[in-house]
Amino acid sequence: MFSNMQLELNMERLRMAVDDLLMKLAKMFSKPKLQIVFLINNCDMTIAVLKEACPEDGKIQLHFEEMLKSNTGLFVEELLMEHFSDLIKFVKTRAWCNRVDAQRCDNFLCGMEILRAALTQLLLYHTRLSGCIKRISGGAALNKDLVSISSHLSCMKSENTP
Repeated sequence: MFSNMQLELNMERLRMAVDDLLMKLAKMFSKPKLQIVFLINNCDMTIAVLKEACPEDGKIQLHFEEMLKSNTGLFVEELLMEHFSDLIKFVKTRAWCNRVDAQRCDNFLCGMEILRAALTQLLLYHTRLSGCIKRISGGAALNKDLVSISSHLSCMKSENTP
């Protein structure tokens, strides 16, 4: 008969083996973005299975939720860099200015979360860009030509409504 300690040790070993397998399989994709999408989809599916099997948050489920969160952040950065690289590079190069394609994940629970995170990060870049523009000569006039923050928020609200 196994003790609880032995069972927990075996579960941890199994989790580590699954992690290793996911990482090896993800490396089979040539593009980093596809590797991240693979990991997001598999973490999301693993979480769904764990929630069904054991509704309370266990240590293993929390691990996969953290892995999902981490990879979602990476995906958002990849996505925004793909579509808004000039804006992001401009904002990141300013000393005082210091993160919509979730379709590959839309079959899973996290698809809307990824889209929401991407739009939120875009809004943050927009806000920092606006701050940078205000600091340059004639910046107030340039800021008038930027898409308004309320327009971004309206877009985010409509994206989150089914």
